[in-house]
Amino acid sequence: MNATLVFVLLALTLLALFACLATRRAKNLPDADHALTAIRSIDIEAFRNLIDPQEETFLRTSLSAPEFRRVKRERTRAALAYVKALSQVSLQFAHFGDVARKNPDPAIAASGRQIANSAIYLRLRALDASVQLTLSAIFPGSGPRALRSLLEQYDHATSLLQSHHGLQRARSQVS
Repeated sequence: MNATLVFVLLALTLLALFACLATRRAKNLPDADHALTAIRSIDIEAFRNLIDPQEETFLRTSLSAPEFRRVKRERTRAALAYVKALSQVSLQFAHFGDVARKNPDPAIAASGRQIANSAIYLRLRALDASVQLTLSAIFPGSGPRALRSLLEQYDHATSLLQSHHGLQRARSQVS
C-alpha cells in the first residue's frame, strides 16, 4: 500500500512539473514583434557604412598608411560587433521560424519554414563575414571585400519576417 502511494505521489509530482515546464515554455515562445524589435535594434546603415568599399577607398587615399591601418582595424572591430549582433538575431529568427512552422495554419507554417531557412543562410553569411573581417583586420593593406551577400540576406530575412507578421495579424483579425 505504501509503495503504491509513493508511486502515485511521484507520478502526480512529475505531472505537475511537466505541466509547469510546458506553461513556462509556452510563455517563452517568440513573437514577430520581439523578433522585429531585435532586428531593428541594429543600426544597419552604420554597418553598411563601415563595410562600404568606396568608404575604404576614400580613407586609403586620405590617410597616411599607418593611420589608415589603425582606422581600418578600428572600423573592422566595429563591423565585427555588428556581424556578431546579426548572428545572434539570426538565431532568434531561426527559433521563431521553427515555432511558426509548427502552426496548424498552412500559410503560417510555410512562412515559418521560409523564415527558418532564411535565418540559417543569414547565420552562414554572418560566419563568412566574420572570417572576411578578421582577415581584413589582420591584413589591413588588402583590398576591400564587399559583404553584399550578408546585407542581401539580412534584407531578405527582414522582409520575410515582416510579411509573416502581417500574415499573422491578418489571420488573427479574421478569427
